[in-house]
Amino acid sequence: MLTQSPLELAIAAILILLATAAIAPVLSRRQNLLISFSFITSAVASLIAVFAGYAAVTGGGVESLVLPIGLPDLPFYLRFDPLSGFFVTIVALLGFMVSIYSIGYVKAFVGHRSVTRLVVFYCLFMAGMLLVLLSDDAYFFMVSWELMAVSSYFLVCFEDDQAQNRRAAFLYLLIAHIGAVLILLSFGLMAGFAKGFENFSGYTFSAMRDSHIPEGWAAVAFFMAFFGFAAKAGVVPLHAWLPEAHPVAPSNVSALMSGVMLKTAVYGIIRVGFDLLHSSDWRWGGVVLIFGLVSAVMGILYALLQNDLKRLLAYSSVENIGIILVCVGLAMIFKSFGMGLLASLALMAGLYHCLNHAMFKGLLFMGAGAVLHATHERNMEGMGGLVHKLKWTAPLFLVGCLSISGLPPFNGFVSEWLTFQSFLLSPALPSPLLNLLIPLGAALVALTGALAARCFIKVYGVTFLGHWRGEHDTVVHEAPWPMRIGMLLAAASCLALGIFPTFVIGWLDIIPETLLAAKISTSASASGWLWLTPVAAERASYSAPIIFIGILVIFATVYLVFHSRTTSVRRAPLWDCGFGKITNRMQYNSTSFSMPTRRIYGFLFNIKETVKYGSNQYLPMLNNRILYHLRVRDRLWQMCYQPFSDASFWLARRVGKLQHGRIQIYLLYSFLTLIVLLVFS
Repeated sequence: MLTQSPLELAIAAILILLATAAIAPVLSRRQNLLISFSFITSAVASLIAVFAGYAAVTGGGVESLVLPIGLPDLPFYLRFDPLSGFFVTIVALLGFMVSIYSIGYVKAFVGHRSVTRLVVFYCLFMAGMLLVLLSDDAYFFMVSWELMAVSSYFLVCFEDDQAQNRRAAFLYLLIAHIGAVLILLSFGLMAGFAKGFENFSGYTFSAMRDSHIPEGWAAVAFFMAFFGFAAKAGVVPLHAWLPEAHPVAPSNVSALMSGVMLKTAVYGIIRVGFDLLHSSDWRWGGVVLIFGLVSAVMGILYALLQNDLKRLLAYSSVENIGIILVCVGLAMIFKSFGMGLLASLALMAGLYHCLNHAMFKGLLFMGAGAVLHATHERNMEGMGGLVHKLKWTAPLFLVGCLSISGLPPFNGFVSEWLTFQSFLLSPALPSPLLNLLIPLGAALVALTGALAARCFIKVYGVTFLGHWRGEHDTVVHEAPWPMRIGMLLAAASCLALGIFPTFVIGWLDIIPETLLAAKISTSASASGWLWLTPVAAERASYSAPIIFIGILVIFATVYLVFHSRTTSVRRAPLWDCGFGKITNRMQYNSTSFSMPTRRIYGFLFNIKETVKYGSNQYLPMLNNRILYHLRVRDRLWQMCYQPFSDASFWLARRVGKLQHGRIQIYLLYSFLTLIVLLVFS
């Protein structure tokens, strides 16, 4: 029986990851051994962290530790409570699956480029995320935050021979540090009102919890922290880095960045909004709710218009982060009006969706990596018919598509259903303005859910169904077993989280009880584990196990009916719609599928369509070749980012003129600088 505390287990996992990163360069000459050793070790470390996080939430206690390894008078403070334990569980659980997956995926790079750097920064990235969740002072938090940001930067630009990858990594690092500055300013403001500011003890989170910040300054601190964390989470309009960085990173890294790194930002918003700042104004929740709704709707619309599989998945992460922020905003609104049970329901929906999104988005990115591994193609226009060749990847990817679309009995349905229950109970709010606006938010979330289902019907249909659309035949091969095992574990988690929600809610309920002094586990399981009744059985109920059994019965019945026939199925030629010959290029493709969306919501984007006609080389008088080109650009990039980019380059060119290459000019600069310093001193 283990006698170590959850905090000791978490520290042991981090030390294993750091040791693996240190040992990796020693094995750089034996790349296959390096991959097997490093990712098996990181999987073991992640599994240890899963047990630590689970125990921290189950126990419900708080562990603290001070490590005297920082600067003088600035040691590292660690704290392990149910909130950090839950997010540690998410990070470590997906990290365990992705580490197993990486054993097969990363070996594809052997012989093309060294993977030593990938292994080192992968381990540092995992350690950085865990350290962020354990930090209990501003100094250690920012050190861990930078470790996570810098290591993920090097992972994004792993294939740095392409200019696109370098540009995406630079953009990611730039926005990440803008967010980090805002977070640091927020911590500094809260520390200024805490006791012990003179001797640096005011920078601990415990001192910030005990401080009394005036309402106005508390609002400033919260919004600086919110926008700082929103930059890391990819909230619109701070999302510009996300669709650039996630597609170019290796797929195992994309799974971690999208699945769990974004959740560290959600953790920061919850930690500041519900723990460090005691006062809570409904207007804070209103702002969070609005940004969440905008991110949800715009994220899925962006995703629908994409042809790049990984870029589409990246944009859908913007949508899911928006749904999580909608839940957090509702929880803050309910809390400000003293409605603890409804606040607990909304926060529970957000936490559940954090866990669900980590599982199905990790599964989808791993599936995209398997497709890329098999076809060396990211553009869905060059795919098709893969369901016949990828016998394992195709059904597992389908599980991810069903989960992210919010269809029962998978996990995405449960958290989105809880979100709608939070909206449906909002008429109890005493504010007429909120009672008018929140139903509009519910309608936008419903629209988001419908568009998400449409988006992933497109993804699965274009990628896996039909026939191969590529110009050249490609030898497609299934992913190796480590990749399949990683995807199998994620798919099984999606199903288990969807079938047994009452057990998950009973485990998680300590978090809203700690932060909001209210819980829903009693009412949620009032009718037994078979039925989920969030507030009361007469208001709403859902039985995931019965739905699952019903679906199995329907599938079994259909299978028996169609396979019990004695006559064989008659096969006939495909109906050609009057054409003499149908080719694979005539299939419905990704661009045509998203055409209605472009027509309805095109005003939100910068869309340019061009059609060119080409001539037959044998009959030049006949135009029989049509080239269609579609370009969809983010209008927010041109509105919010392009002016700053242009101004920066303009200023750089002007400043560059100071460099004349003449020593006399440089001596003159030095002389003038000394004169100015002497005058102002």
